[in-house]
Amino acid sequence: MEGATSWGGVIANLSAGATQYTDNNVQQGVSYEYRIVRTTSNLGTGYAYVNAGIQLPMVEYRGRVVLLVDNTMSGPLAAQLTELESDLEGDGWKVLRHDVSRSAPATSIRSLVVADHNAAPGEVKSVLIVGHVPVPYSGNLAPDGHGDHYGAWPADVYYGDVNGSWTDNSVWSTGSQDQRNHNVPGDGKFDQSVIPSTVELAVGRIDFANMPAFSQSETTLLGNYLTKLHQWKHKQYTAQTRAVVDDNFTGYSDAFAQNAWRGFGPLVDPDNVAAGDYFSSMSSGSYLWSYGCGGGWWNGANGIGNTSDFTSSSLQSVFTILFGSYFGDWDCSNNFMRASLAQGRTLTNFWAGYPNWVFHHMGMGAPIGKAVVMTQNNGNGHYDPANWQAGRVHISLLGDPTLRMSIVAPP
Repeated sequence: MEGATSWGGVIANLSAGATQYTDNNVQQGVSYEYRIVRTTSNLGTGYAYVNAGIQLPMVEYRGRVVLLVDNTMSGPLAAQLTELESDLEGDGWKVLRHDVSRSAPATSIRSLVVADHNAAPGEVKSVLIVGHVPVPYSGNLAPDGHGDHYGAWPADVYYGDVNGSWTDNSVWSTGSQDQRNHNVPGDGKFDQSVIPSTVELAVGRIDFANMPAFSQSETTLLGNYLTKLHQWKHKQYTAQTRAVVDDNFTGYSDAFAQNAWRGFGPLVDPDNVAAGDYFSSMSSGSYLWSYGCGGGWWNGANGIGNTSDFTSSSLQSVFTILFGSYFGDWDCSNNFMRASLAQGRTLTNFWAGYPNWVFHHMGMGAPIGKAVVMTQNNGNGHYDPANWQAGRVHISLLGDPTLRMSIVAPP
């Protein structure tokens, strides 16, 4: 069953050519999780995961969400922020809103989240960041493997770990090409490279600070995102139930695009997952999911495109994944990942490859926030293969963590 800590025994051994299996030993109203293992003589072992159930009870109350709003946006976007609260409540969330200063220390922001969590243990599930709320930095790591990128990376997971110990007294790292990543004792950046304890809360960030490649202001970009977020939540637009994969790392044994090929199948059906060019495919048609990977830099990826391409595009994908060097450090100027959310229909993005992400639960109606928490807590490799950098502090979600794939239009 979903949530079990071990997979138990094998329930079936299938022939090499099998493409389906029916489990008759199930109960209505119970969520089941399946681990599918394929062994080969020359390609090693492959894994896939499926979440399934029959007539699960309707979810009417999803818990509490902490809404952290950059207070410089509270006035100019007042109406849209009120609309966001209403949409969250209509989707079954109780909203706990805090308008905070973008210059406040991250420790004070986390204290607000922890207080909300402690006031109702087990009730708070998510943290939605709107605007340039202080970005926590932590660790001495380079998840993209580049020696000139070692240091502290953005670590919004800090806001989702309500009882872990985060220190700032030991790491001394000043070799990164970007001073943002420098980390020395007492500088407000934390020491931890590995998430120090089990993550409780799903954190997602909507943040368009320092994106001068776009002609629109930060406030306008944020307002545009909130508009399309409202439209999605009210089913004023939809996307075709399909996915496109643009893999420019085909020669790597870590097989980064496995996040797409094995991840998208349970969500849109394997027959609806196809290879294609990232920008041209989604310029001419809609896709629920998309994935692109290639050799990267801060503002782009080889074979995919760059931030400038996003400024003149309107891509029709709702949930996207991008992977490549450097831009997984998303707090830099004109960041490639954040640029994807500033245009078109795209509402979420995450950096999947180092490590692999766990998001098959979305096929049964789970919000994408569950994916970020499951991935952050997969340091033990419960979901194989976790890949390099599993359980580390850089694992983050850009976008609204309460988003789900399937929307019921409000009356």
